[in-house]
Amino acid sequence: MAENVCDILNEVFFGTSTDVEDFRPLVVANCVFHSFLCYTTIILNIVTIHAIKKTVLLPKPLRTLLLSMAASDVGVGLLVQPLYISTMVSGLKQKRIDCISYKGLYVVINFFCASSLLNVVTISVDRFLGVHLHLRYQELVTHKRVIAAVISIWLLGAIISFSVFWVPSFFILRVMRVVNMTVCLILVVIVYWRIYIVLKRHKIQIESLQIQEAQQGVQNGDLLNFLKLRKSALGTFYVCIVLLICYLPSYILSCLFLARPSSLISLHEAWHYTVTLVFLNSSLNPVIYCWKMEPIRRTLMDIMRGIVNRFRE
Repeated sequence: MAENVCDILNEVFFGTSTDVEDFRPLVVANCVFHSFLCYTTIILNIVTIHAIKKTVLLPKPLRTLLLSMAASDVGVGLLVQPLYISTMVSGLKQKRIDCISYKGLYVVINFFCASSLLNVVTISVDRFLGVHLHLRYQELVTHKRVIAAVISIWLLGAIISFSVFWVPSFFILRVMRVVNMTVCLILVVIVYWRIYIVLKRHKIQIESLQIQEAQQGVQNGDLLNFLKLRKSALGTFYVCIVLLICYLPSYILSCLFLARPSSLISLHEAWHYTVTLVFLNSSLNPVIYCWKMEPIRRTLMDIMRGIVNRFRE
């Protein structure tokens, strides 16, 4: 017998009717926290988008992918968190929440979270191609192909999220979510392992060239290019690490729900913590961009200096 999707979603958000009062302090604290977090998410990511657009030193494909990632993070602060707060407040007031509202919130959360995951996978693959293809990178990874990849990411995210309207069983939705997250997380780990191997091989080659004085000119050029690739790969690596940390608890919880459907109520409180951690990732990403990606950091500092100088004038 198919599960009622809306009944299950109600249990995911609020547990049983007897649990509402027990979880009231947690839900209230979550609403207050997200009320502040959504503003920081929006402001930080809009500033980061402006800085990325002005950072000409970044490769154009990487710049496009980072803009796509930042756009999904803006969506989390602009749509996901306000809708989450609204639903939680309605539940606390014991107002009737219709099925469409539950499904709408589920769609919005999964759309932007799935887009973030797919963006991270694409950024990882892009950095691998950068270090692996070396001089052929610009020839094969064109801006048009990256735009097509970004459009595909958002379309796939929409298909995954809107599946709640035509998939009758919540069990199937959970299976799809776990499979999607598993594939994305495994791909990110594999791709960055391959990046590590390629960079290690390049480092050995550079060190061997440094010994040969006759090839001093080649050495300097290769060394400079190697350092640029390494910094670029490391910058996106930190983005992926933070995303893995923020999404892993949610992934583990989804696996537990899938293995033991009866644990849905007992793990209800943990679900709210994992959702908060996932939303927090959208505020952390712009901090990582500006901290670990030197070209973006320099551009942001130039923008800040310009603003300060205008105030002084």
